[in-house]
Amino acid sequence: MTRKKPRELEERRCLDILRQLSAYIDDELPEDVCAELRRHFGACPNCEVFVASLRDTVKLCRQHQPPALSTYDRARLREQILLAWKPEARS
Repeated sequence: MTRKKPRELEERRCLDILRQLSAYIDDELPEDVCAELRRHFGACPNCEVFVASLRDTVKLCRQHQPPALSTYDRARLREQILLAWKPEARS
């Protein structure tokens, strides 16, 4: 059995943390989970910087309204999205 190196374990932990970030930033996690995440951020500078950057991005996105699209642009955009998600387009 191969033992994982401490660095590999920490990277795996960071990935687990990143999977929960959206719920964390939106205050959707239980307090005990939030406390665990905050402990990790305090010990992991990379995650701490990433979370701060993500919080700033979310804040900016919430402050600005998207531009209004014309009926033509909205229909064109919808058509392009549907075309992109067809199974043959993803192959």
